[in-house]
Amino acid sequence: MPSDSHTLAKGSRIIQDALGVSCVMRSKFRQSGGLLMQNDVVLASGAGKLVWLYDLGVRFMVSGAQTDGRFALVEHPIRPKALAAPLHTHADEDEISYVLEGEVGMQIGDRELRAGPGTLVFKPRGIPHAFWNPGDAPARMLELISPAGFERYFEEAADLYASGPRDAELAAQLRRRYRLEMDLSSIPRLLQVHGLAGS
Repeated sequence: MPSDSHTLAKGSRIIQDALGVSCVMRSKFRQSGGLLMQNDVVLASGAGKLVWLYDLGVRFMVSGAQTDGRFALVEHPIRPKALAAPLHTHADEDEISYVLEGEVGMQIGDRELRAGPGTLVFKPRGIPHAFWNPGDAPARMLELISPAGFERYFEEAADLYASGPRDAELAAQLRRRYRLEMDLSSIPRLLQVHGLAGS
């Protein structure tokens, strides 16, 4: 097998971080019709910052800064029997979910479904949607967000909730800043109908 020095493009360099994760860093480049990238990052399995919003995890994989704002990619681990997000509506972003492990229940508009590994679900902007883990084992899914920017909401929300009991007004301000409408009144129904545990 060729060494990294043979396979990396000219001008690339390997950065070895403290965890032994190899990242290929390249200077800014543009391919014809392609993406403008700040860094070309090889993210090792399990690497990437992980934050938790109660029972929903967010592992940051590709940021909008890397894609010139075109999209972001996160991974969502979801604890068993947990409501990951109540009904909510994005004004600006489309989302594409791809289930990696376990089962994820979703409501998109009036439609409810259960998605297993290998299932891809499109959640368009402007359409209320919710998702949860109905199973007894953890679930994981990839979430592509387009355009990018909303991935920063997760980090800000994690910081807000980590500081103590949820401040309803600060949480509402955060949602307004990201043009996110959250139907908190949907929580009791979703918990009851799908047999979920409350956080």
